[in-house]
Amino acid sequence: MEQWPPAGDDALLVELGAALRDPGPVSEEFLDAALAAFAWRTVDAELALAELTFDSASDREPAGLTRSTGAERTLTFRSGPVVVELEVTATGIVGQLSPARPGRVSARTAAGQYDEVPVDDVGFFSMGVPPAGPVQFRASTTRYAVRTAWVSLR
Repeated sequence: MEQWPPAGDDALLVELGAALRDPGPVSEEFLDAALAAFAWRTVDAELALAELTFDSASDREPAGLTRSTGAERTLTFRSGPVVVELEVTATGIVGQLSPARPGRVSARTAAGQYDEVPVDDVGFFSMGVPPAGPVQFRASTTRYAVRTAWVSLR
């Protein structure tokens, strides 16, 4: 058996060239994995985007609403009839989905998934300490699935 990878660039190019000329049959396992990976390319586009409609940390708020003076931050996202409300503190995130349905909420950062938690029958959920940097939430129930716009929580 020859050393892999080959010790020199020239030997590696010869090996790669041979593989391109005669790749052999592709196993069903690799084809299934490739098709599954390809199907994920549009997963974000298939989820409805919930836009940020209220942020208590913003200076520009709709008339009649007051800015939070505590350490809490309140955010509201909306996609049609679906509303995702969040209250963010240094110790965690609590939220509610409306219309209320049991399901799951996950949060991800640029580095990957941060947390995933169940949603109870009245739409409530809670998560751990908010991550630094941008985060996106995804909520799914038996009736709807949405993702929020990216937002920095702290």
